[in-house]
Amino acid sequence: MSEARSGTSAPTVLRMILGRRLRDRRLGAGASLEDAARALRVKSLTIRRLEKAEVALKPLYVEKLLETYGAERREIDEFVELAEQANKPGWWHSYRDAVPDWFTAYVSLESGAKTLRTYEPQYVTGLLQTPDYARAVLRGGLPNGDEEELARRVELRLRRQVLLDRADAPTWWVVMEEAVLHRAVGGPDMMREQVERLLEVSELPHVSIDIVPFSAGAHSGACAPFTYFRFEEPELPDIVYSELLSAGVYLDQREDVVSHLEAHTRMALMTSSEDSTALLNRMRKEYS
Repeated sequence: MSEARSGTSAPTVLRMILGRRLRDRRLGAGASLEDAARALRVKSLTIRRLEKAEVALKPLYVEKLLETYGAERREIDEFVELAEQANKPGWWHSYRDAVPDWFTAYVSLESGAKTLRTYEPQYVTGLLQTPDYARAVLRGGLPNGDEEELARRVELRLRRQVLLDRADAPTWWVVMEEAVLHRAVGGPDMMREQVERLLEVSELPHVSIDIVPFSAGAHSGACAPFTYFRFEEPELPDIVYSELLSAGVYLDQREDVVSHLEAHTRMALMTSSEDSTALLNRMRKEYS
């Protein structure tokens, strides 16, 4: 999962979990990729892709593989049932006409994570945007897009925000640059509403919002926007997503994940919750 995804079906978190479990079951049985491939009469690359959740887990494949690994019938039935669930499209699947494939993977990870850390240097991050701000930002990125496409993208962005109100909402730590607050998207009224939204969400017990002030100057953490995901399931590695102009990159190598976590921590230490709240209040007055 260390490369940008494009043109592939986005994996659900459940599919990722099952892929890891299949790999562990194969290794536990002492079977190689080639052994598994022979059992299904496919190439070893197909087995690798199944285990990495890069393709859908066909229940018949899952059943045959587990039989090859010596699993008991009860375990096989449980795996097959989970594979069928994993292949069901998530709620975001209905928005595939409005977003690229590589971003639907992000929504799946976001929906399944226990902990999120986000860094955003340019705009208010999507989960915190008001409807008007979201529309203005998305319109800026779609200068030639039609109104229907724009409306679908706004709808998806707002629907994602339900995540913050869930009973099992993840812990979320957001770091944004002060420049985000000075980028006057849509004019003073829109920006005041957006700042008020940030102040409102910052009071939630599971959300922290830190604003790196201009006074911090140049710092080593400044980079492209990224989000870090940690999951409750032990089978899943920590993952970092970073967005480029026309693609998303998903990183799960420990060195990459740690470097992003360290950058996030360094930036958060440049301010405090109290200072960030004070800055937001000052900006609200400026836009009044």
